[in-house]
Amino acid sequence: MQHNATRETKAEGVGPETGAGGVFSPRLRRFTIGILASVGAVAFESLGIATILPSVAEELGGLGGYGWALSALMLANIIGTVIAGTDIDRRGPARTVLFGSLVFAAGCLLAGLAPGWGIFITARALQGLGVGAIMAYAYSLVGIAYPGRLQAVMFAFLSSAWTIPSLLGPLFAGVLTSLMDWRVIFWAIAPVTLLLLPLVLPSARRLSHPRTRARRGIPAPVWFSILLAMGTGAVLFGLEVDVMPLLIILCLGGLAGGVLALRRIVPTGTLGARRGTPAGIVIRFLLCGVYFGSEAFLPLGLTRVHGLDVTFAGLALASGALAWTAGSFVQARIDMARPGTRSRSTRIGFLALLVGEIVMGAAVAFPGLWPGWAVVGWTVAGIGMGVAFNAATAATVTSTPTNSAGSISASLQLAQTLSTAIIAGIGGAAIAKLGPTTPAFLAVFGLTAALGILGTLLAGRLDETPGDRTSKHPVKAAQFRARGSGPEQQGPVT
Repeated sequence: MQHNATRETKAEGVGPETGAGGVFSPRLRRFTIGILASVGAVAFESLGIATILPSVAEELGGLGGYGWALSALMLANIIGTVIAGTDIDRRGPARTVLFGSLVFAAGCLLAGLAPGWGIFITARALQGLGVGAIMAYAYSLVGIAYPGRLQAVMFAFLSSAWTIPSLLGPLFAGVLTSLMDWRVIFWAIAPVTLLLLPLVLPSARRLSHPRTRARRGIPAPVWFSILLAMGTGAVLFGLEVDVMPLLIILCLGGLAGGVLALRRIVPTGTLGARRGTPAGIVIRFLLCGVYFGSEAFLPLGLTRVHGLDVTFAGLALASGALAWTAGSFVQARIDMARPGTRSRSTRIGFLALLVGEIVMGAAVAFPGLWPGWAVVGWTVAGIGMGVAFNAATAATVTSTPTNSAGSISASLQLAQTLSTAIIAGIGGAAIAKLGPTTPAFLAVFGLTAALGILGTLLAGRLDETPGDRTSKHPVKAAQFRARGSGPEQQGPVT
């Protein structure tokens, strides 16, 4: 059935063998615009809400549980990502495209109606399910529908989908919060992904391959993703508990459940950062832990430590997002001109990200420093993130066969959301115990800097093992992957 579906998509002009032209060629234009706009809607919500979140938490009485506004979204994102990746590999992307758009819109609508912090956190979790599905299908569709020569370019455009949101999202959110109400922001974003369905869904249906003998019931990865989210949530909740025996029980039990689930979801060798795809997933975890974990507390630090308004906080977020886009396009050009340098680009990007994060963290944490250094540092960090993220993602995804695109994309997205949830939760616990003070922010940014150092050391593992027989013989490697027996291609248990 998959072979027939691929043949049909070629006739419609969407598929891995699409002919000459770029990502905006007539055959791909509507598809590309739809994917980029969907990711742009997620980016707009992410940057806009990150800017105003301190104000939302203060109004709804949620400063004590500040970190949960991001952790709840990310933990639900894990479940949404695994559901989406599993379903894409089993049936194709169509159902995931529809599911992600509907659930994300519902979560935004509920957030705008939330009367208290508890309902708001519930809405954020609902948004997380939708975001997980949207991002999973976006990266999967690049591997399924675009030829290899265009994939690095499309990854750069996926990063650029954050450009306009990075310019307008924080400013738009800050102005609306000042003049009207933060709830309007959610209501404005809610219908966007639904309006984009006509651009993406028709081609996604042609790329799908319904199977007459599809397994019934909920696939095992979904159950394990729920266990992973619950285990991680238990650890994060335990960090905020003052009763030591309960803290130990929650943290140890949650850690055990999380590790057990993670071993069954991600490819074999991931927890040991084995060379190739497993290392690529770990590197995504570290990259996003540094960047998104730091970004989550940047607005709070600027507004609480320095007493600045949300507009300046939005400027800092925008600088990082724009720099990320610039870095990703620089890396795309390097990738096309000098193939085989992705691991080196990843290491260089990590170093720039680390330097920028340290400068930003110091400027945010110490009230005596000029807050403008936060913008400068976050710009440098954004450039490094763009280079490293694009290089590491391309190295991981392009080595993946089409029939595993959903699983590997889901694993990459899972690594991103899990690291963000963990850092946000740990940082939230520090804020809850110490308040929005210099020691709390130093603890958060010190942790993310440590992740950056580890990522710099592991970047070389993106390359395959030098002695691997498949890496020396491209033809044999292709045959080996086609049979699905390559160890680096083992995906989630289904």
